[in-house]
Amino acid sequence: MAISGLVITYNEEKNIERCVKTLFKVCEEVIIIDSNSSDKTAEIAEKHGAKVYYQKFLGDGLQRRHGLQFCKNDWILNPDTDEFLDEDALKFINSKSYETDIYDGYEFRRTNYLADKKIDFAGWYPDYACRFFNKQTASPSEAMIHQKVIGNNIKRVNVHLTHYAWSSFYQIIAKKNQYTDWQVEDLMKANKRASALTPITHGFSSFFTCYFLKKGIFNGLDGFTFSLIQSFFSYIKYAKLRKAQKNK
Repeated sequence: MAISGLVITYNEEKNIERCVKTLFKVCEEVIIIDSNSSDKTAEIAEKHGAKVYYQKFLGDGLQRRHGLQFCKNDWILNPDTDEFLDEDALKFINSKSYETDIYDGYEFRRTNYLADKKIDFAGWYPDYACRFFNKQTASPSEAMIHQKVIGNNIKRVNVHLTHYAWSSFYQIIAKKNQYTDWQVEDLMKANKRASALTPITHGFSSFFTCYFLKKGIFNGLDGFTFSLIQSFFSYIKYAKLRKAQKNK
């Protein structure tokens, strides 16, 4: 049963060659949905055999859903451009067990990196992500950011994606600031409310969970730092929601 690779891109010339080449190890075709990149993302993707279609960014989930119409196969492999299948994931897909299993999607363990630093503590691993699914019965949600694949029967498997998420702390801060803006849009659409205490309680709960329950405390300054990052942006998300409610 053939597989279609599907990737959404914007200014990803640094990663796109490796991304496309990796997908072609297991995919019959690779489809790129590009948000009008200003760099050579599309050119590089086409050079290595991908088909490129252009679409103004609709949001993480809707952009992926838009791309499904261009995929000729039911099974979709849909990583981000900075996520790469480890050998165990490639082996799992090549085993073709998905053809006879009852599942319509699979969540892989994602290992996040800051530059060359593996972040496998404070709740950052295993960071499960569903990147392999059957579009007949499963599909990305409509979330603006951090979409989840919604299916009838999704299974977690012990294989891995390597995620070169950030090159610096500056990039983490910039990305998470943008992400919280998008998360607030989703929360507003869902009519979620935030009281004056909501940012504080969510921020504190996030830090306690990451630092104590998810063992950030055993990883020195790094454990404290990444627990604090999670906590701060949990706080910021609900602080922005509170402000958006007042402005509305």
